[in-house]
Amino acid sequence: MTQANSYQPFPNSFKRDLLAGKTLIGCWSSLANAITTEVLGVAGFDWVLLDGEHSPNDVGTFIPQLMALKDSPSAPIVRPTSNNAVEIKRLLDAGFYNFLVPFIESADEARAAVAATRYPPQGIRGVSVSQRSNRYGTVADYFKGINDQICVGVQIESRAGVAASRAIAEVDGVDCVFVGPSDLAAGFGHLGHAGHPEVQAAIASVFANAKACGKPTGILAPVEADARRYMEMGATFVAVGSDLGVFRSATQALRDKF
Repeated sequence: MTQANSYQPFPNSFKRDLLAGKTLIGCWSSLANAITTEVLGVAGFDWVLLDGEHSPNDVGTFIPQLMALKDSPSAPIVRPTSNNAVEIKRLLDAGFYNFLVPFIESADEARAAVAATRYPPQGIRGVSVSQRSNRYGTVADYFKGINDQICVGVQIESRAGVAASRAIAEVDGVDCVFVGPSDLAAGFGHLGHAGHPEVQAAIASVFANAKACGKPTGILAPVEADARRYMEMGATFVAVGSDLGVFRSATQALRDKF
C-alpha cells in the first residue's frame, strides 16, 4: 500500500514571494488551451493567470492547463467568473492555490472572497475528502495546512472599489490588491483611456491605500511604458501581456512583412 503524502510537498512559494514584496512578472492566459499555456510556462514568467472571467474557460479546461504548468517555474493563478463561493470551491478542488477575484467593491465582498477559500471555522469552503488538490485523498495533512497556503488577490475596477480600497486592503486574508485599469477607466467615464489623469489618480490612490495596509499591489499593463510606470508607483505583481495579444500582434506583424 502506498503511504499517504505529508503536506510538505505543497508550500505556496508564490504567496511567500508576493508577501515578501518581490517583483513578480506575469502573463495573462486567455486562449483556453493547454499547449499555449505550456508555451507560456516554458517562457518562464513568474506567474500565469488563467482567466475565467473574459475567456471561454471552465473547470474542465483549467485542469489540463494546470497540468501543462506543473513542470514550469510559473505559478498558476485563476480568475473566476465572479466572487462566487461555489465556483471558487470547484476551482480549489481542481488544484488552484492562487486566486484573483474580480470586481470587489467593499470590505464585505473581500471577506466573502477570502471565506470562500477557507475551510471552517475560518471560512465556508465545502469539504470533499478526495479531489485533485489533495491528490485524491493521499495528502495526510491537507486539511490541517491548506487554509494557510491559499493566496487571494482582489480586483479593484470601479469607483466604489476605489472609494473602499483602504477598507478592502485591511481585510485579513486579502494578500494583494489588483487594479483592473480598463474597467476602472470605464467606471470613471473614460472607456478605452486608462491613461486619463483621473484614472491614473484613482490607480495611485488604490496603490497608496494598499501600501498603508502593508499589502502588495498589482495591475495588468501590456504596454511596456505603462508597466514600468506602475512598477515605479509601487506595483510588484504585474502582468505585462497576454497570450492572445502576443499571438495577434506577432501573426499580424508576420503577415505585414509580406
